[in-house]
Amino acid sequence: MTHFLPPGLSVIERGWLSANLVLAQGQRPALIDSGYVSHAEQTLQLVAASLKGQAPELLLNTHLHSDHCGGNAALQAAYPQMRTLIPPGHARQVADWDEEALTYQPTGQRCPRFRFDALLQPGQDILLGDLPWQVHAAPGHDPHSVILFEPASRTLVSADALWENGFGVIFPELEGEEAFGEVAATLDLIEQLQPATVVPGHGPVFGMRTEVMERARQRLAGFQKDPQRHAQHAAKVLLKFKLLEVQKQTREVFMSWARNTPYLGLVHQRFFAEQLLEDWLSQLLADLAKVGAAELEEGWVLNR
Repeated sequence: MTHFLPPGLSVIERGWLSANLVLAQGQRPALIDSGYVSHAEQTLQLVAASLKGQAPELLLNTHLHSDHCGGNAALQAAYPQMRTLIPPGHARQVADWDEEALTYQPTGQRCPRFRFDALLQPGQDILLGDLPWQVHAAPGHDPHSVILFEPASRTLVSADALWENGFGVIFPELEGEEAFGEVAATLDLIEQLQPATVVPGHGPVFGMRTEVMERARQRLAGFQKDPQRHAQHAAKVLLKFKLLEVQKQTREVFMSWARNTPYLGLVHQRFFAEQLLEDWLSQLLADLAKVGAAELEEGWVLNR
């Protein structure tokens, strides 16, 4: 199916370690999300090639997970006049660079320090390229996430609020905060916007279809019915993310990282405390290997 993006908008799909890179060309060149730090050099090359000598005026982050803002510092160094806009919820934590509150330290992920220049306030319109985009709050996956909507073409930059086959891990639920309802409300908002084309945070651009929302709601209902299932899924996502970063590591080093990653310890204690941590982590790795997401060799863990 052909998906129609508005004039000047292009999307570079980045896989699952780095969020999709969205570029808006025109009178106000802008970037949306910058990927993970290990791809920062590639991000710089892609931006330079896509903008053909233009300097981006704006960098927007839909939210501040490391796979969406890990390239911020490199872009700010390359384009010192570029202004960076972030959602308002973590402004103080970015200013103080609180890596615990920003979740980089608890999840065992990396994100070089960056600055912000202004806030992406829900309810405002912002010119990206040649077109005005609406900013909407989209809590759930992250309590401070936003999505962006261009009404003329009905294009939605949905970040991790909606993928073609679901949505991102609902992190507040892992910490004991109710957020399943916020995911449902964000899905309601997306339905009200009636997008024709969706640019997700990960995966290919897709045309909105009834079954996309049906799948998302069914997935949410399953997690609401069985929060432990959601927690198990989240833990596997964190392990897989690390494998995407390192690609290959001795089992001893990988397990040491997992044992010492606070967020995995939190999930274990809240949902799986009846199991020994080592046994639980080993089972998660075995589950990843069973579905072809990892490979376990003698003494090694490999990404697949």
